[in-house]
Amino acid sequence: MACAAVSCHVPPHSSHVAIHATKTSSACSHEIAVDVDRAELFCCACRDQVYDRDFDAAVVLAHTTSIIQSSKPENLRKRRRIDYRPWSPDLRERSLMVNNASPIDSMSSSNGDLPRGLRGLNNLGNTCFMNSVLQALFHTPPLRNYFLSDRHNRYYCQSKNGVRLCLACDLDTMFSAIFCGDRMPYSPAKFLYSWWRHASNLASYEQQDAHEFFISMLDGIHEKVEKDQHKPRSQGNGDCCIAHRVFSGILRSDVMCMACGFTSTTFDPCVDFSLDLEPNQGSSMKTSSTKTNHSCNCEADGMNSSQNCGISTLMGCLDRFTRPERLGSDQKFFCQQCQVRQESLKQMSIRKLPLVSCFHIKRFEHSSVRKMSRKVDRYLQFPLSLDMAPYLSSSILRSRFGNRFFPFDGDESNTLNEPSSEFELFAVVTHTGKLDAGHYVTYLRLSNKWYKCDDAWITEVNENTVRAAQGYMMFYVQKMLYYKASEKQGTS
Repeated sequence: MACAAVSCHVPPHSSHVAIHATKTSSACSHEIAVDVDRAELFCCACRDQVYDRDFDAAVVLAHTTSIIQSSKPENLRKRRRIDYRPWSPDLRERSLMVNNASPIDSMSSSNGDLPRGLRGLNNLGNTCFMNSVLQALFHTPPLRNYFLSDRHNRYYCQSKNGVRLCLACDLDTMFSAIFCGDRMPYSPAKFLYSWWRHASNLASYEQQDAHEFFISMLDGIHEKVEKDQHKPRSQGNGDCCIAHRVFSGILRSDVMCMACGFTSTTFDPCVDFSLDLEPNQGSSMKTSSTKTNHSCNCEADGMNSSQNCGISTLMGCLDRFTRPERLGSDQKFFCQQCQVRQESLKQMSIRKLPLVSCFHIKRFEHSSVRKMSRKVDRYLQFPLSLDMAPYLSSSILRSRFGNRFFPFDGDESNTLNEPSSEFELFAVVTHTGKLDAGHYVTYLRLSNKWYKCDDAWITEVNENTVRAAQGYMMFYVQKMLYYKASEKQGTS
């Protein structure tokens, strides 16, 4: 093609295609364009459709071929692909691209100031728990790149496996809809129905827990791949499906006998880190009159108890998660060296970091003794950048044993291959309200700006609004996979 311009022709009004033709060629030439809507040829000088036998034959052949292959999946990915041939534009082609191309973001719809991929989700009946998690997943960098690069083609999956229920296929459909540029709110009804079929015990229009939905959805994706590949469930290596490749890490648990020092070590895969809030330091604060700034948000539950007041930090929660804990006398473990049950010391650490770390804050407490449940509204501070090095098994064991742990511990080779311990925050799922009547909202960090996703409504907010929100789930991605606009523009 001589020119890659796309122009409109709306007779009898001004014709952009005719004006463009006169600017790029002599007035007497009959330049031909392709009408992409009708699959016809258009003469820019005559301003009318023209007939060409060879072109018409090519159109008929293409149409016939598409009918014959209609039973085959669209964009079917095959193992054998066209051989790659490197190409670089010459001066003429480079000039054409520069003069006739525009950034994709400038081609957005009415809300051109919003980044591509920001699209509201309609509430289908107490489904804010689902919408909040989906918004975070849509902008999880490795997950977004996986689906937008056609790594899970729903047509190929359905034709190969012949299954009706595949949450990854429904995610593929939603990613296409979310990033198509349309700003009208999207209704994830098909995905909701598929998730109901997967988790039939949660199939209702009642409010559900966002964290429980997140775990259930990842489990559904994993189970589907597991059945297709016939992999044993116990492997847990994080490489079997995209859900585990993105979110799966490995926890290390050390239980040490306090009598002889013998240590029993186990490793468990995990897709998130569930953290307890730090114990309240100001136990004497019984009334709201003694509260300090950010000390409490008791109004949501109408409580002024000390358990709901105080400040917690994400690092403090992680310190508590990885600190040694003395097990009670009723939790004695059998020591292989002593050959009797002994009191023990337990310590958790992170053997392997995931690409994306999801931190779940335990805000909903259930007491079987008191036969009651409640929500903890304590304020939580969380950083935009997080270094996970202090919580790794290698760091914790080195601080406990020095370099002596390497000869008998298998972690050294693993830690050397650890890509990065530095993470950047990109999504925060918050919960406001009471235990049985709350609302979920997601805050997204895109190009160093924050956006509030409240079901169908998308609005830009400042950083202080996010910091003051009641964080329930925080999503951090390894820094090497995160693009921050300020690093390019030199802003703070």
